[in-house]
Amino acid sequence: MESGDQQQWDAIILGAGAAGMMCAAVAGQRGRRVLLVDHADAPGKKILISGGGRCNFTNIHTAPDRYLSANPHFAKSALGRYSAQDFLALVELYGIAWHEKTLGQLFCDGSARQIVEMLQAECDAGGVTMILGAAVTNIDHGDGQYRVRVGEREHRAPALVLATGGPSIPKMGASGFAYDVARHFGLSVVQPRPALVPFTLGPDDALFQALSGVSADVGVRWGKIRFREAALFTHRGLSGPAMLQISSYWQHRTPIQVDFLPDRGADWLLEEKRARPRTQVRKLLGQALPERLADALLERAGVQGELGALSDKALRQLAARLADWPFTPSGTEGYAKAEVTVGGIATAGLSSRTMEATRVPGLYAIGEAVDVTGWLGGYNFQWAWASGWAAGQAL
Repeated sequence: MESGDQQQWDAIILGAGAAGMMCAAVAGQRGRRVLLVDHADAPGKKILISGGGRCNFTNIHTAPDRYLSANPHFAKSALGRYSAQDFLALVELYGIAWHEKTLGQLFCDGSARQIVEMLQAECDAGGVTMILGAAVTNIDHGDGQYRVRVGEREHRAPALVLATGGPSIPKMGASGFAYDVARHFGLSVVQPRPALVPFTLGPDDALFQALSGVSADVGVRWGKIRFREAALFTHRGLSGPAMLQISSYWQHRTPIQVDFLPDRGADWLLEEKRARPRTQVRKLLGQALPERLADALLERAGVQGELGALSDKALRQLAARLADWPFTPSGTEGYAKAEVTVGGIATAGLSSRTMEATRVPGLYAIGEAVDVTGWLGGYNFQWAWASGWAAGQAL
């Protein structure tokens, strides 16, 4: 039945971001009548700001072990069925020029807008109807139909897809909306927290605030998790890729360990002492690290003078400290600066093949709204494409 204030669809997808647009395009091109709804006035807004405006759209090293989830196996099916190569083939079909940066990260040569335009074109090819700049005011379910009120009109469909992401970057309009809807239908939610987010440091590490803007290639460790990338000191604490990566795993009131000289052996200072005993330890460290950082570390370690004047034990202790320097963050910069969210709609209640809720027929959850979080570097986009594709095939 289609009256003036009611419309019937095969599927209603909430959230016109990466996952939602992918899902809508796939389902639409399979002949489904799809409605895609977003409160933003244009689709793909988070895509546009990603990768410094160039969109790190996937990672060629995508593998399930690069995702955090209460169920580490959940992502395998979708990622295996829609790979980074599959998405890259779509990008190339549209003639979008791309390049690989470090560690398998693929970016547009031009603008992230090209990815949004590609997804829009894919949705158009599937006859997808979009309602943008309109809030969903009510959702309920009965007689096998989801009823979604958008403005003055009620839309009905046997399938409802939650693709509204998580609460990271609230200034972009992000919220916990997907979690609220999931809970309304009896799904559980793994406690969300900010991920890929800078750390803040407390007064104990105030010495390092003077280093704002200094970066270095480091190894960072939390428990058994390790990353080797650049770290950046900020006026509030620690950032840069290495810190964003480890932040997804970090738990409050625990230290992270930083190796400031990841390419040096344990006895490198002793070897330098034998070779160049008259060299000042400050000069030596200032050649290996940015000078301001070297000064701050030596000041905190309380070591100065010529290498030859320092005991082997003192040099061993200094080398060991520089290789395993503890910082205990006071916290993170929160959702405002977090690129993604760890946690979300529990995978235990979803089919890993279709993304459908096992106990709520016709309800699907995809993308960042789900408790699957990738590393920095295109992994979260690949999860959006893969989970969106999986649900789009099932609708």
